[in-house]
Amino acid sequence: MTNRAFRTMAGAAILIALAGGGPAQAQSAAERSGVNSLLGVSPSTDDFVRTAALSDMFEIQSARLALSNSTDAAVRTFAQRMLKDHQATTAQLKAAIAGRSGIAAPPTELDQSHETKLDQLRTLKGLGFDRTYRTQQIAAHEDAVSLFTRYGEGKEDQALRDFATHALPTLNDHLRMARALPITHD
Repeated sequence: MTNRAFRTMAGAAILIALAGGGPAQAQSAAERSGVNSLLGVSPSTDDFVRTAALSDMFEIQSARLALSNSTDAAVRTFAQRMLKDHQATTAQLKAAIAGRSGIAAPPTELDQSHETKLDQLRTLKGLGFDRTYRTQQIAAHEDAVSLFTRYGEGKEDQALRDFATHALPTLNDHLRMARALPITHD
């Protein structure tokens, strides 16, 4: 093991320890802190369901804000696509876990991290909104692509792995579209 790999693993262990536990419904410390993503570790089924649901809720709510707070046609077109596609993946996720025991129900409300991002967007209009929305969308879709890729390559629930694998091309397309949104200048 190289010195760098050892430091990365040691740092990951420290992050896990510092992240602490939480309610049973909460995301694991390793997934919440980003350690799983850093190490390329597949999330647990409960982490995947929770994180995918939170991601969809954030995308839907931020798209609605974009439709009301942006005047840029490209941003509004992107937001309409996010609204449509993430409503569809929400329904597909619910269908993939419907009636199955042993899988935690997805959350019905945003966590504090996503709510803080929405609060930031709520205070903005015009160019400031567009810039912040674009930045948040790139980050959110990078995280989603990582999550869905890692889960799709994992060894847990086959139906959810199929869901993740099926959704991944759309998420990659979203990431490409977010990166292509215009960077406006004052």
